[in-house]
Amino acid sequence: MSRYAPEPAQQHGAPRRTAIVLVNLGTPEAPTAPALRRYLKQFLWDPRVVEIPRLLWWLILNGIILNLRPAKSATKYAKVWMQEGSPLKVHTERQARLLKGWLGESGMPDLVVAWAMRYGQPSIASVLDGFKRDGVERVLVVPLYPQYAASTTASAMDDVADWIKRSRNPPELRFIKDFHDHPGYVGALAASVTEHWAAHGRPDRLVMSFHGLPRRSLDLGDPYYCECQKTGRLLAETLGLAEKDYLVTFQSRFGKAEWLQPYTQPTLEKLAREGTARVDVICPGFVADCLETLEEIALECKAAFLSSGGKEFHYIPCVNERPDWIGALRDLVSPHLSGWPVATQTDTEAATRARTLGATN
Repeated sequence: MSRYAPEPAQQHGAPRRTAIVLVNLGTPEAPTAPALRRYLKQFLWDPRVVEIPRLLWWLILNGIILNLRPAKSATKYAKVWMQEGSPLKVHTERQARLLKGWLGESGMPDLVVAWAMRYGQPSIASVLDGFKRDGVERVLVVPLYPQYAASTTASAMDDVADWIKRSRNPPELRFIKDFHDHPGYVGALAASVTEHWAAHGRPDRLVMSFHGLPRRSLDLGDPYYCECQKTGRLLAETLGLAEKDYLVTFQSRFGKAEWLQPYTQPTLEKLAREGTARVDVICPGFVADCLETLEEIALECKAAFLSSGGKEFHYIPCVNERPDWIGALRDLVSPHLSGWPVATQTDTEAATRARTLGATN
């Protein structure tokens, strides 16, 4: 048995196509305990996500976590599940479709744009297999994590590398590592805040909550914490905020180890007890709303703030399908396509004319 996957039949004379794949974290197939168990098993077994000895972690994961956590997580997912599926899936799929349209309007109608999930479906491998069948020979991989972390961006890179190891004839590949300080992304975040304030007034404090990581990741050289701080600073500068007007915090702790601080929920509770009447919370580490933003922040943290004495809590949604974000995404990927032949509108029109002439002769 060959160690390599079968290759599609060669299509001699077919154009060499270029593709973009947007990669997000992942999602269960349904808000049910069995679906969550499958999803969490794949997610939490990734050594990039949990960096402790494998045997010990296997015992904890299979003996405790996968028996207790799926049902609890399913209940949370059910609160935010959309008609088309999980919010992360819905928004990521829409972003890919809109990016395809924006690139087409920019003169690249034949550029292939797809989306994939690191955990769950569609898998990165299945999307890359589809590219291969469609004659794609150049792929730009875009992990949709603004701030680089080994547990997110590098894990997506690992998955692509695993696919390459099984491929006899892999395509040319490029990666975008991060975009935490991209002017278009920061601008889209600022515009979303400005629009929210125009409609609802300004808060006493803007809290920028990022996904948390173990403190150990910073000590080992992961730039994530620093990139989160820079995103927060750039967003504050764009909004014209003073240091007293905003806070950068970290959410989603897991286990007993120390994580990046300050922690989001305890910070919100402390603000409420100290007399802060209104907070607005935005999550600049996510480009699409998901369980962490819609359930943990918009529901759990809101309840914690109000029960601690706060009067008003506003969650400002992720950039999702905002036109300024899709435009920023187009501007982000375009330089990374430089030097790769990408069919333009002129090329497509010429090919259409050639087919038409061939049919009439």
